[in-house]
Amino acid sequence: MTVLVTRREKFNAGHRLFNPAFTDEHNLEVFGKCSNPSGHGHNYVLEVTVAGEVDPETGYVMDLGILSDVINKQIIQDVDHRNLNIDVEWMRGKIPTAEVMADTFWDRLEEHLPAGLLYRVVVRETDKNWAERRRVL
Repeated sequence: MTVLVTRREKFNAGHRLFNPAFTDEHNLEVFGKCSNPSGHGHNYVLEVTVAGEVDPETGYVMDLGILSDVINKQIIQDVDHRNLNIDVEWMRGKIPTAEVMADTFWDRLEEHLPAGLLYRVVVRETDKNWAERRRVL
């Protein structure tokens, strides 16, 4: 039987939504006030879910302490209290929407977790807005 287990981490980061190929006017039209050159920030919530069989010897799908360490090493230490457009090398050149972050975070985590274990990555930007990437079971 497959069991899902989720670890939640939090981080604070600033960003600006804009496409350098667009004019300032078009960026404003597409991204609204989020395209302001001075940027803005969020208190993000990151949820990472793994899915698999429960190990009968440990009772775990995965040790959540290990999962937390991977999340912190691969994501949180780079993004917390940073400007996503400028300070995070692996985010440079990307429009740091919640959607892009969920996709990028997935890629960073997947290579550091046991094959096939990563199930879902959710980036909650606000209480009302979030993006999710998941695999189909």
